[in-house]
Amino acid sequence: MKEMRRFKQKMDEKEIIEILDRNTHGVLCVYGLEGYPYPIPLSYARVNQTLYFHCAKSGHKIDAIIKNPKVSFCVVDDDTIVPEKFTTYYKSVIVYGTAFLVDDEDERRKAFDALADKYSKEIARPLKDEEIRKAGPAALIVRIDIEHMSGKKAIEYV
Repeated sequence: MKEMRRFKQKMDEKEIIEILDRNTHGVLCVYGLEGYPYPIPLSYARVNQTLYFHCAKSGHKIDAIIKNPKVSFCVVDDDTIVPEKFTTYYKSVIVYGTAFLVDDEDERRKAFDALADKYSKEIARPLKDEEIRKAGPAALIVRIDIEHMSGKKAIEYV
């Protein structure tokens, strides 16, 4: 990957991971079937060096991933507009990786558990398990193996 031009604004891996874990949504970018980039906002969960999301079993996003599994995923952590300075204070992360459709039942369950734990922390485990049992079969799990991550923040945060 190309080195960041404004290297002083580069985040370290610890801060990148904190941003990925703290946020609830990002934008997946795939190579669209018509040759246009295709960005899709979605919820995700990070497990070690992977991101998981669930979706319908068919559609443009899945067709694009099958055709070209190289993807990027962007999370904006901060976007504070500072009108009097004509600028924005920001923090964002981009993940680059390869997407895979998950067929293995143990890995599917691991992904569903990670998603349920992230988005329904306060819900009791038996209720989460029941929802996964009911809704899980209709959903596809996609795993993104992270190959590179970069994060950048406004110079004011350095």
